[in-house]
Amino acid sequence: MVGIVIVSHSQKVAEGVVELCRQMAPEVPIAAAGGLPEGEIGTDFQRIYEAVEAVASPDGVAIFFDMGSALMTTEMVMEQFEGITIKLSDAPILEGAIAGAVTASVGMDLDAVLEEAHQAVVLPKL
Repeated sequence: MVGIVIVSHSQKVAEGVVELCRQMAPEVPIAAAGGLPEGEIGTDFQRIYEAVEAVASPDGVAIFFDMGSALMTTEMVMEQFEGITIKLSDAPILEGAIAGAVTASVGMDLDAVLEEAHQAVVLPKL
């Protein structure tokens, strides 16, 4: 099953997105990587690395991130892994992650997870 990592500058945001995803798709391996070790706002290489490691599978890992340095730090982490397909999603972090988690839960592949997540970009809210 595709694993999912949520990367945010805020630990609370990352954990909140994971909590919502688990409500919709409890069997999907998903990990939060938010904030800095002392609880400050920011992104942390080690947290992201450990999150990817925790959910890695032969089916790959989809990473959802919020902005700026979350992308840069995640790209540095991705360079450290060999033999694991890791792809980034440019979908909205919450709606995209939920759509991706639900898609992963029914056994779809990494590309399908990312495609479904990307549909959240055009999903009307009204």
